[in-house]
Amino acid sequence: MRPKRWGLNLPGRDFRFEWEDLIPAIAGTIGLVVMCTAITKSFASAYGLDMAFIVENVRVDMIAVSLFFVILFSGIFNPRANLAGIHGPMLPLIPLMAASGSHPLALGGLIAVFGIILSVSKGGSRLVKVTSQGVAGGLLVYLGAIGTIGQVGAIRAWAESLNLGYIGFAVLFGNFLLYAYLARIGKRWLSIPLCSLFAAVIALSLGAPFEFTTGPGLPSFNPMYWWGETTGWKLGLPGMTHFIAALPFAILAVAMWSPDFLGHRIFQEMNYPAKAKHVLMDVDDTMIGCSLRQVVTNIVGSGCITSSWGTYMIPAAIAKRPIPGGAILTGVLSIVVAIAGFPMDIAVWRPVLSIALLVGVYLPLLEAGMEMVHNTKDAKAAGACIFASAIVNPVFGWALTMFLDNNGLIADKERAAGLNLVDRFVIPGLGFIISTLAMAVVGMIPGIPALIK
Repeated sequence: MRPKRWGLNLPGRDFRFEWEDLIPAIAGTIGLVVMCTAITKSFASAYGLDMAFIVENVRVDMIAVSLFFVILFSGIFNPRANLAGIHGPMLPLIPLMAASGSHPLALGGLIAVFGIILSVSKGGSRLVKVTSQGVAGGLLVYLGAIGTIGQVGAIRAWAESLNLGYIGFAVLFGNFLLYAYLARIGKRWLSIPLCSLFAAVIALSLGAPFEFTTGPGLPSFNPMYWWGETTGWKLGLPGMTHFIAALPFAILAVAMWSPDFLGHRIFQEMNYPAKAKHVLMDVDDTMIGCSLRQVVTNIVGSGCITSSWGTYMIPAAIAKRPIPGGAILTGVLSIVVAIAGFPMDIAVWRPVLSIALLVGVYLPLLEAGMEMVHNTKDAKAAGACIFASAIVNPVFGWALTMFLDNNGLIADKERAAGLNLVDRFVIPGLGFIISTLAMAVVGMIPGIPALIK
């Protein structure tokens, strides 16, 4: 397959659908519901908005992104661009964004501008190229391990909150056995639908409570409704002060894109056949897609912050499927789920949600990271990246370790000697300085108070 990057790609002529495309489609739909709901809930809590707002706003994002940026952009016009999903690492910062006077529409506009600049300048792909095997492996290991521990803890906490702690153990242990079996027979690409279904069956059979609460419906796509003074977000249109308050958060969001995109691209490279280079995601094109998605969906009312869609790309890579077929199916499924309503309740139910993230995202990331560490030099770079990530966060760990590694201060000195001045100092140095300053401004550096209150 040789997809046209900026042209018309048609099913049957330029790509085809396979049964395996359903796997990333189901996984991506679950991921979109989960992450979009989480981001919107956090904003709603900060701004004092009710559950009815959350449901309608999630529907707006799911339908808009699915139609324009999943089906049309990544499915038809540029299958080299990964789907534009949700930026999960920004979730903890949403209360601080609201408290600092940031406006979701101003934030989205700034993210779009910075993302397009980075893409046009080829900065995203350049950052991917100058990141060594060891640093990338350490980043994936850290992300996978932290995510795995977090989701296991979330299932345990959910079960204990019901005074039914044994249900959490049964769900985790049962899915451990199923996942191990699927890996043993080479069918790991089936893990998200089968393990999610198995988690639901175990939890329900052991007496876990569940009920449907969301009915069918269509949201408003009128920007004046969502950005009015008394309707939608009830914030009105943003002013200059809103853009100033949103500036450091927008810089940080785009700074976090490169390690995110790097992980997804590397995961493709590790799972796809060696000759499948023409269907690997293009980092710069994906950044353009994310930038356009950010501003368009924000204009029609969404408050979601975007990044490369990991819950789609990782299962697609495991299933060894190119982007377009699964993208179109993901878009169709997401639109159906958003309109129907009740499937959203299933996707965000704790045992289904956490197991889907475990087997579809975090465990594959952990495994891929370990596979990338081939020798002692890689292990040293990976260990340094994990250590630095634990000090602050994965963005800090990746940026700092990349700079040190490219200058021969850790790991492979011979690799550093073969790099030019720009790849050794300029790109890694700017990446570290810009991302660290942005984190310091919003209070993400431990012990340093936020400059924005």
